[in-house]
Amino acid sequence: MRLLRLIPDNTTYKFMWFRKYSFPLSIAVAVLSAVLFFSVGLNFGIDFKGGSLIEMKTEGPADIAAIRGKLGTLNLGDVQVQQFGSPDEVLVRMEQQDGGEQAQQLAINAVRSAFADEVEFRRVEIVGPRVSGELATAGSIGITVALICILFYVWFRFEWQFAVGAILTTLNDVIVTLGLFVVLQLDFTLSSIAAILTIIGYSLNDTVVVYDRIRENLRRYKKLSLTDLLDLSINETLARTTMTSVTTLIALSALYVFGGEVIQSFTLAMIFGIVIGTYSSIFLAAPMLILFNLRQGGNDTDEKKATGTDAAKTA
Repeated sequence: MRLLRLIPDNTTYKFMWFRKYSFPLSIAVAVLSAVLFFSVGLNFGIDFKGGSLIEMKTEGPADIAAIRGKLGTLNLGDVQVQQFGSPDEVLVRMEQQDGGEQAQQLAINAVRSAFADEVEFRRVEIVGPRVSGELATAGSIGITVALICILFYVWFRFEWQFAVGAILTTLNDVIVTLGLFVVLQLDFTLSSIAAILTIIGYSLNDTVVVYDRIRENLRRYKKLSLTDLLDLSINETLARTTMTSVTTLIALSALYVFGGEVIQSFTLAMIFGIVIGTYSSIFLAAPMLILFNLRQGGNDTDEKKATGTDAAKTA
């Protein structure tokens, strides 16, 4: 098994030295992502904008240009046509039609009539504007509640410095991932919300593993400087962090290559989230404890309680 190790044991990398670069870089990227989010905006999919999605199968390889041209004669507004999966599978997205669900159904019927003898209709979905608005609100609430729960969980388990560090690190991962959606104009759908929530969980897991080792070392090495103690803790968990990230990325890469167009935006966001989550757990989460002046021997109170209990038992 040692041959499979990507990182050798007993590394002595000086990660805290890099914080003078990681902090400004991360802040700059997060600010740029936020600016793009509010200025350019996300490319919301049908789940949030409302509209129709039609999946068709053609006889032989699909002629995307011909399909797009025929749909253009129907005066349906913004219509997107893309090939996904095999060469004979086509996905058509239509914007919300004026006139409500009845107008949307008429638009779908027009598409069915135009391609009745040429394609097989495999799937038709309609999302109204009211439903899409509810989905957007529910997704935003879900992310916010997840971050608040993380804050209280880490605060309960560790000291407040750990809680604030974990929430800022996770928030950075969310903002930068949203920036990726804006820059690449990926479809932002319900699966994108699922990707962000998964990234939050993965990033928190990595951060808590590092924080747990830091807490143990705070009790063990009371005379060691905080900078050296943080470097030691990260080096001790580096092999585990790296192996977990690489194996997860291998699985996600396979999904991205072979999973088809439908889940590509989801898997791409996950791949980016795993990378940024691993980076933040190493180069942001631990250095923030220096920024917040974590006191050396921060868990002395717990040790005194344990010592007092042992003394009482002995007596």
